[in-house]
Amino acid sequence: MAKIFNVNGVCMPDIHYMVDLQTRLEAIKAMVDAGQYFVIQKARQYGKTTILQALTRYLRDKYLIVNLDFQRMSSSDFSGEAAFVNGLAREILKKIHRMADVSETIRSNLAGFAEKSGSDVRLADIFDCFYDWCEHSERPIVLLIDEIDAAADNQVFLDFLAQLRACYLSRADAPAFHSVILAGVYDVRNIRRKLRPKDERKQNSPWNIAADFDVEMSFSARDIGGMLRQYEADYHTGMDIEKVAGLLYDYTSGYPFLVSRICKLMDEKLTGTGPFTEKNQVWTDEGVREAVKLLLTEKNSLFDSLVSRLNDYPELKEMICSMMFQGQFIIYNADDPAVDMLLMFGFVKVEHGTVQIANRIFETRLYNYFLTLPESQNGDMYRLAARSRNQFFQNGKLDMEMVLKKFTEHFDDIYGERDEKFLEEDGRRYFMLYIKPIINGAGNYYVESRTRNQERTDLIVDYQGEQYIVEMKVWRGNAYNERGEEQLLGYLEHYHLKKGYMLSFNFNKTKNIGLRKMQFGDRVLIEATV
Repeated sequence: MAKIFNVNGVCMPDIHYMVDLQTRLEAIKAMVDAGQYFVIQKARQYGKTTILQALTRYLRDKYLIVNLDFQRMSSSDFSGEAAFVNGLAREILKKIHRMADVSETIRSNLAGFAEKSGSDVRLADIFDCFYDWCEHSERPIVLLIDEIDAAADNQVFLDFLAQLRACYLSRADAPAFHSVILAGVYDVRNIRRKLRPKDERKQNSPWNIAADFDVEMSFSARDIGGMLRQYEADYHTGMDIEKVAGLLYDYTSGYPFLVSRICKLMDEKLTGTGPFTEKNQVWTDEGVREAVKLLLTEKNSLFDSLVSRLNDYPELKEMICSMMFQGQFIIYNADDPAVDMLLMFGFVKVEHGTVQIANRIFETRLYNYFLTLPESQNGDMYRLAARSRNQFFQNGKLDMEMVLKKFTEHFDDIYGERDEKFLEEDGRRYFMLYIKPIINGAGNYYVESRTRNQERTDLIVDYQGEQYIVEMKVWRGNAYNERGEEQLLGYLEHYHLKKGYMLSFNFNKTKNIGLRKMQFGDRVLIEATV
């Protein structure tokens, strides 16, 4: 059976194209060998379950692995201490069913906990069973618990963590699990335990004994290249593996679901459509861009989760919006709860001490989200662009010069009298709002992250296989403008383009509104001023 790219559930090397997990497994095994208790905390669909399943296979010759999934437990299992003990014992029994080296005494004791009910069932009692099990087991026991988010809001789970913590702290004197690994989106190291309903959360976490988990879970370009080599060995497309892998990394920053989803779209959706009649035509620059376009327009659980987080946490929505449209420069502060939450949910990453949107795919999807809110689409600029759409194309190609020309006219008519603060905070958003209905359905755009700040932003527009670079900047005088021209010329060289575009938001009352054309050797810059 041919392998496939998988985005649903656990990846298995026999049936799925996968990156090589060996170095990650070796690094995690070193932590297990050292007897550490730790958390694999990553955003949704980041490969946590896949790594836990692979780790179970990797460790089972040396350790007795108890791999649990808290999603298998029902909400009623977290309703109280007795119910939790019942459910936990039941799940463990399922996992050890085929393990020959688990004694009948342990099986019998766990079966008793699974069946008991009432106030005589306590966490302390099942932990006594665990102590006995750990003391007499032929192999050290490693406890893995996936999807801890299913339990994170329940007091009984916090009590369970506190018991595990007590095991860890007393293991010099009493038998305990050799290693405990928890996996989920939420970082339970930051949970504060409530001892009584009216108590405020204490500052000591029931999981403050967790070791740092520094194993890189995202895919590098090299990882992606290895996965593509598996595919190439099966189909012999002749693709430039390093180039395609680099493009996939540029768009995704190695987010596992996004990498696999783009590959899956290329393999299963693009082949045989439009210009992609054969597989060798799919695995190209154009194929990657077309798959990205498909990805950005589809509904999937990852994107739904991102949007729901924004709706649930308005302060995150406000911070993301200010970063993207106003170029807000955010220095990473480990004590900032909003930044911590954005990191936890996967919206952002930290590079060179600053907070940045996690990847181009998220960024473009978020731009699309903000620009398609009713308050945006009901605006005059969006309607004018949509109404004038046909005039922006010549022979099927986007006429960016005409886009800038009409934008300056429409923007000046509607907003020309607004103050400096309006231009600085909202000007770039209005250009992106203007261009969206023009390229919608046939093109994409993304922001070059290195230039996203309060003074300038470079917008890369992909339309029907061609790229256009538009530098949007706030006017800071001739010297700054000349530096911007030099930087844009450098980008044109990088992207092998002959024409670039500049959009200047100028506060000078004597400014000349409109377009001017500048020649620099064999390259042309078109600058629009509003």
